[in-house]
Amino acid sequence: MANTKKKTLKEARDSAGSEDSLAKNFWRGFFWPIRLLWRGLTWLAHRPPLKQIGHALRWFFTSKPMRFITKWTGIRYIIDSWSELRGVTWPSFKQSVRLTGAVIVFSLVFGLIIAVVDFFLDKLFKQILLK
Repeated sequence: MANTKKKTLKEARDSAGSEDSLAKNFWRGFFWPIRLLWRGLTWLAHRPPLKQIGHALRWFFTSKPMRFITKWTGIRYIIDSWSELRGVTWPSFKQSVRLTGAVIVFSLVFGLIIAVVDFFLDKLFKQILLK
């Protein structure tokens, strides 16, 4: 009878994690302290004194005079651009590499076509103008 030992959840996760790339593991570890700090600040921001301060700041920055100032200084543009970027559906790394490769190949082919046409037009005009 074959040995059909069931994997525990930790073993399954560890075996799946071995397929992760070195870069993915590096960035996961690199941003870990930042994520931990962000979680702590989020927790802290929802506790009594800071929660009320946050509401006051939100009220202040959404008041009419502040909206007028942010509109005329260009800050509103930056805020709207940032919120627009948060709503973008970004391609995966695999798609990015594939699309970047397509752009590079297209650029090389198009550049080669332009170079060939330029070469022949140069020869043609030199023959016409120098005669």
